[in-house]
Amino acid sequence: MQTVLFKMKGLVACLGLTLAATYASAQETTYAEHPLLAPFIEEVSAEFGFLAEPLHSVFAQAERKQAILDAISRPAERVKLWKEYRPIFITQARVDKGIEFWAKNQEALQRAEDEYGVPAEFIVAIIGVETIYGGNTGSYRVIDALSTLAFDYPPREPFFRQQLKEYLLLTREEQVNPLSLKGSYAGAMGLPQFMPGSFRAYAVDFDNDGHIDIWQNPTDAVGSVANYFIKHGWQPGQKVVVRADIKSATKADKGLSESLDPKITVQQLQKLGWKPRESLDKKTNVTAFRLDAEQGPEYWIGLANFHAITRYNRSVMYAMAVNELAELLAASRKD
Repeated sequence: MQTVLFKMKGLVACLGLTLAATYASAQETTYAEHPLLAPFIEEVSAEFGFLAEPLHSVFAQAERKQAILDAISRPAERVKLWKEYRPIFITQARVDKGIEFWAKNQEALQRAEDEYGVPAEFIVAIIGVETIYGGNTGSYRVIDALSTLAFDYPPREPFFRQQLKEYLLLTREEQVNPLSLKGSYAGAMGLPQFMPGSFRAYAVDFDNDGHIDIWQNPTDAVGSVANYFIKHGWQPGQKVVVRADIKSATKADKGLSESLDPKITVQQLQKLGWKPRESLDKKTNVTAFRLDAEQGPEYWIGLANFHAITRYNRSVMYAMAVNELAELLAASRKD
């Protein structure tokens, strides 16, 4: 009986090692034989005229990355308070590097401001918040990231399948090897971290060299951010946010927006005890929000340009970080 038990334990251990080896191998497998690949290739070939054989060759070299699935499936961290979130992005080092980036790309930034009406400091701030001015643009091959999420992450499969299509289209349009480009674990690319769909819709060849390069060409990145903003409602010459004082938190909190869309008017907020520190048209639709700052709650009114920034990243604190960094950059340039 004892001998049988030892044999069974040995068998179980052997099976365990085999399964572990199989799993480890599966973590880095290519997509050559994935069951969803053939119908996907058939679909994009029919829709966009791709030849099947070259696509099969590309996906035979695209790798499934377990680290990407781990990252996107990781439970969301506790939502940070503004006093915790702000120090991540508002640092002297990020301001200093932003001033350097501005100086190196002053001509492109001035032209973007002139042509699109987006102040240079906001373009620089976006690139600073997203990638520290190109210092951290992502280390995953975009084809690996998008293939992994399009074929092996069911919760958002439709979105990433569409982004994978957009990626194949942009590499064909820009005549680049789809195996060569790198980005974030979610497939965001370049200095401004555009998803492929945003690249095709908003990225511009700002230096007129016949190609759009947001990875190595800051001029194209600058123009692309400005174009993104103006296409999402940026109002040249207008403010982003206005601070407000309140009479009663209980009453004022009834005016806090439930979404990022500007649906409440300044007049409605005033009736709830909000007093903007700057003059605003009472009929203007705005976003009203509260931040938990170091010195206590702060009440803010977001205008059209605030909403434009949130279209880049759907977060109040993200938009506020971009706005404050932009203000610091502009002030430092004047000093």
